[in-house]
Amino acid sequence: MFVRGFGADLLGFTEVEVIAAWLPLFLFSVLFGLSMDYTVFLLSRIRERHARGESTVDAVAYGVASTARLITGAALIIVMVFVGFASGDQAEFQQMGFGVAVALLIDATLIRLVLLPAVLGLLGERAWALPQWLEWLPHVELEGPGDKRA
Repeated sequence: MFVRGFGADLLGFTEVEVIAAWLPLFLFSVLFGLSMDYTVFLLSRIRERHARGESTVDAVAYGVASTARLITGAALIIVMVFVGFASGDQAEFQQMGFGVAVALLIDATLIRLVLLPAVLGLLGERAWALPQWLEWLPHVELEGPGDKRA
């Protein structure tokens, strides 16, 4: 898009000869941090319900239902901030803004709200199983054993 100019006129981007050298590392760092934040938030809600004795499918349904608005809202706020960068005049900021905005939209919608719940639902109880070779790790419960509150 930026190098070959495909769609540059449509979106108002500046055509460049090369992508900025710092951009891939920056995009990876920002998107990794944001996606881990969303993932930990979603999985902690799912794990809480599963630890209380609900099935994986019910726990996933609760986790997605209870976090979808918050994750989507936070993602949209960040997307709008980076769309502001993409609408600027400098090519590097356009690249950064467009890259983060598109990747975050894909991550917050397709990955967090569709793909992750589908995979957890398909895995069922196996999603929570620890591999045999990691059985030496200590078992830690932050909420305490037997906490069955609803």
